Amino acid sequence: MGINTYNLQSIKKELQHLSSSQISDLCLRLAKYKKENKELLSYLLFEADNETGYTDGVKQEIDLLFSSLPSHSYYQAKALRKALKLITKHTKFMASKPAEIDLLLHYCKQYVLFIDRRTGYKPLRQLLNKQLEKTKKLMSALHEDLQYDFQTDFEKVVEQAAEKLSWINKHDYV
Repeated sequence: MGINTYNLQSIKKELQHLSSSQISDLCLRLAKYKKENKELLSYLLFEADNETGYTDGVKQEIDLLFSSLPSHSYYQAKALRKALKLITKHTKFMASKPAEIDLLLHYCKQYVLFIDRRTGYKPLRQLLNKQLEKTKKLMSALHEDLQYDFQTDFEKVVEQAAEKLSWINKHDYV
């Protein structure tokens, strides 16, 4: 027999009936079982008030991953997917579209700087294409003022990519 899983609304109502010490015990118990739960709790408690500092820290991690890229295309693609997983995890914690766009733009900039322009490995090429498409889609969902702020950075990244990488068509994204 499996354990019943209740919906979020039921859990929220039940949490309102608990004391603060019981809630803190539940949070600590949750943090014990999954590393991601512990990371999310750490973010919410210690980092949530300083989003720009947090995104800068994530950017440094991305820079470190790019600076230690292997030379073989297959392993480069694996390392780049690892960087994308890192971005996805941290943007899930932050729950902020502008921060996600900022991190994706940084990823794309680093890609243009570090990846060999002569690569013929299609999965490696698709990583940049997919992130540019994703960034463009995310930007279209933002408020017009924020769209304008990110649009100039996005256009710069696309232009740099089109100059350096022959397989990027600038007109597909701008």
